[in-house]
Amino acid sequence: MSLNESANSPQAALHNGSGAAAILSAAIGSFALATLAMAADKLPMIKNLLAFYRPTGPLSGVTTVAVLVWLAAWVTLERHWRNRTVALEPICAVSIALLVITLLLTFPPVADLF
Repeated sequence: MSLNESANSPQAALHNGSGAAAILSAAIGSFALATLAMAADKLPMIKNLLAFYRPTGPLSGVTTVAVLVWLAAWVTLERHWRNRTVALEPICAVSIALLVITLLLTFPPVADLF
């Protein structure tokens, strides 16, 4: 059997769901990090709530919660998309949009507008 024959067989079908889940969950986690950092900076109640370890202040809670959001998104999306082929264009578009918003929210002049 040649390489071309094996690539065209039904058993050789590749699914992109796991990759799509990784891409989108990374963008969701990044957005959560920026949103939580901005909220902790602007709202005293959130700042106190996210101060898990006093010497580092709210940064400890911001990063911990953002990692948990990323992990939850990744596990959920991976379970749903693991054995599927999904349309990557909208997933990449949403991911890029979230990353652009994340970058803007971490830029001080933009964050100070809120």
